[in-house]
Amino acid sequence: MCVTAVESRPAGGGTPHALEAVGEPGASTSPSHRPFGARVKAFVALTKPRIIELLLITTVPVMFLAQQGVPDLTLVLLTCFGGFLSAGGANALNMYIDRDIDALMDRTAQRPLVTGMVSPRECLAFGISLAVISTLLFGFTVNWLSAWLALGALLFYVVVYTMVLKRRTSQNIVWGGIAGCMPVLIGWSAVTNSVSWAPIVLFLVMFFWTPPHYWPLSMKVKDDYARVGVPMLPVIASNKTVARQIVIYSWVMVAVSLLLTPLGYTGWFYTTVALAAGGWWLWEAHALQHRAKSEATGVKLKEMRLFHWSITYVSLLFVAVAVDPFLR
Repeated sequence: MCVTAVESRPAGGGTPHALEAVGEPGASTSPSHRPFGARVKAFVALTKPRIIELLLITTVPVMFLAQQGVPDLTLVLLTCFGGFLSAGGANALNMYIDRDIDALMDRTAQRPLVTGMVSPRECLAFGISLAVISTLLFGFTVNWLSAWLALGALLFYVVVYTMVLKRRTSQNIVWGGIAGCMPVLIGWSAVTNSVSWAPIVLFLVMFFWTPPHYWPLSMKVKDDYARVGVPMLPVIASNKTVARQIVIYSWVMVAVSLLLTPLGYTGWFYTTVALAAGGWWLWEAHALQHRAKSEATGVKLKEMRLFHWSITYVSLLFVAVAVDPFLR
């Protein structure tokens, strides 16, 4: 599905000033109106730090699993720092590319490029710099396999998801989510300089986790996406259809999460947590489907319950990944 260019007019919280700010670099807020402290916060905001926190939650525990104990702490710090820079660069470049639609969406109307706190040229240079620095940092302090995996994740997110998929297909978040699955491979390769079945299983867990994690949020803000012509699944399909897809992906995700134990990588503790957390996830997913079938809308749909639980779920699962080696 092709998406036409969005109309450049104030909508969804956008303002004429905001729209001006995302144009040519010279159209941004003048330097005299950009205090140093606010500028620093703006550049940090370009990296989307809250998203990076989630990526690190899936990186560090895998390093414990790969080591079957406590990995070298210097290696952990270098891997986390390199991951932060790489993901931050990808997120900054994502904001540079999406600055036109960000100005028209309520949920993104305060991003640094929209407000003019950072100019497009500065954002582009910042994103590319982080990409180069992170790749070299990984290569020279961790290993080059991790470096290429991190660079591959960055390019996939920026080029395949942001530039190709996002505005063209409702499957954008399904395949674009691959970039967010890469930290488990990076964490494992940082310790072993290789890839094996354990990180591949966890990669698949994150792959099947991403759509049912993001679609509830998309249901909440689908008017935003519809306004700018981004065909997220909730924009082009009914709540019943979206909820059914969420349930399907959820069952596959939970099933895949249980493969680590029969493959010999985890024991009773991980299995117990995976079953309990996965069971609660499925309860919430089916509850959302029931509400959707009952034609619930607005606050009665309660779609954000699953979104918030999805973050707790992945945190619990990966904490179990880290703790399990000490209980076997």
